[in-house]
Amino acid sequence: MPDGSIFKRCGCRHPDTGKPFGNDCPKLRRPNRAWSSEHGHWAYQLELPPTTDGRRRQLRRAGLPNRRAASDELDQARELLALAGGDRRRRTDVADVLQAAVRAKRPLPEVDRLRQRLRGDGPLADMPTVAEYLTGWLGHLTIDANTVGGYESIVRVHLIPHLGEVPLDKLRTSHIRELFAAIGRRNDEILAARTSPDPAVRQSVAGVRPTGPTTRQRIRACLRKAINDALADELIVGSNPAALVKTPGDRPMPIVWEDERVQRWKDTGTVPGPVMVWTDTQLVDFLDHAAQHAPDLHPMWHYMAYRGPRRGEACGLRDSEVRLHRRETTINNQIATHGYTAVQKPPKSRAGNRDVALDADTVKVLTAYRARRAQWQLAAGPAWPDTGLFFVRPDGQPWHPNAVTQRFRRLVRKAGLPPIRLHDLRHSAATIALDAGVDIKVLSDQLGHSTTTLTRDTYQSVTKQLHQDAADAVAQKINQKRRKAG
Repeated sequence: MPDGSIFKRCGCRHPDTGKPFGNDCPKLRRPNRAWSSEHGHWAYQLELPPTTDGRRRQLRRAGLPNRRAASDELDQARELLALAGGDRRRRTDVADVLQAAVRAKRPLPEVDRLRQRLRGDGPLADMPTVAEYLTGWLGHLTIDANTVGGYESIVRVHLIPHLGEVPLDKLRTSHIRELFAAIGRRNDEILAARTSPDPAVRQSVAGVRPTGPTTRQRIRACLRKAINDALADELIVGSNPAALVKTPGDRPMPIVWEDERVQRWKDTGTVPGPVMVWTDTQLVDFLDHAAQHAPDLHPMWHYMAYRGPRRGEACGLRDSEVRLHRRETTINNQIATHGYTAVQKPPKSRAGNRDVALDADTVKVLTAYRARRAQWQLAAGPAWPDTGLFFVRPDGQPWHPNAVTQRFRRLVRKAGLPPIRLHDLRHSAATIALDAGVDIKVLSDQLGHSTTTLTRDTYQSVTKQLHQDAADAVAQKINQKRRKAG
């Protein structure tokens, strides 16, 4: 192990030549050659492994406040060099890191931190901050542009403001928990400001929405992916702290618009939850209303309500993938929105590419729609566009997903029905299917879920028949005991 040395230096210069004395200044030592306690500052030097091209070099640091500080840092430098053992390449790498730290007037890296990097056999250079890493990470993503846009928003609004200054390899679960705690505090501030008696305070949060459970899940998912990529690139080693943190707030569960809830909504305007689903009666009322007042969109909404495709999947359903004689459709395309721009692309997951069987009623509705669409095309003549899509506007152009949503909202209001989102037609289809006794695996495949766990966790709580059957079974068992006892 290299020995190194500790000494004192000062800024004095020779009166004749003007050159610095360095450690030869006569004021640095007492008459007995001991170091003066009143002049100069402490320094150390250490012989480093040569550079990659064989040049000799030394590690020197001056300006330390006392001998103990110089001795401690010299010992730290020795310990850091010893981490590489007999590996000449890694000893050179460690020396590069030490020299860079001293030249930049930064502290030497921590021993445990450098040991962790050596285990990963990755670069030993200074670790980027979370902000620096995420900025570069976003620029190298090769995934769907809409997903990248969502990640960019999360990084800009949440991750960099709260975690940006933390070195990437120093990120811990405590930092991430504090991120979500800060989001929770901000949510409380927004809600309190909305109910403030001061109009100025209420105005300060006009248009500001709290960060809901779904967004918090997306924040965690974004950070988890970014750190997984850093682990895969061996930029850091160890575990992923984002995977160890539970996201505050559960996924909102669908709630059925039972009669009592509808009456409460009519009286107060209160909606019980963010995800609401219609009963089968309410769904029929809406579809009957749509058939009369929105015949151009009624077939698409019927398809969504009966079979549960997503909005983009219904808008992007290809004409060639509708086989009414076989009572089936194939979902392998969707229309997504990037901002307001509509883009056709495949479904996001493998499970999203699927065949969807059709019931007799849906076949009848889609058959009538296809005949009506042929009349539109005949009337348009050569101006009719060849989109290759099944559901189109009366002029043959594709439906923009946002336009479909806006029409749906207006029609629900005019029909006087309790409000749901367009996406909740999918939830209604799932809920009614479970109530009808459809197997959970069949429903999961129909919806394009990757696992039945998601289907079960999302919808099982709103189905009642199984719970009612269980309640009846318990009552029956108790009554049998009573009869025997009597």
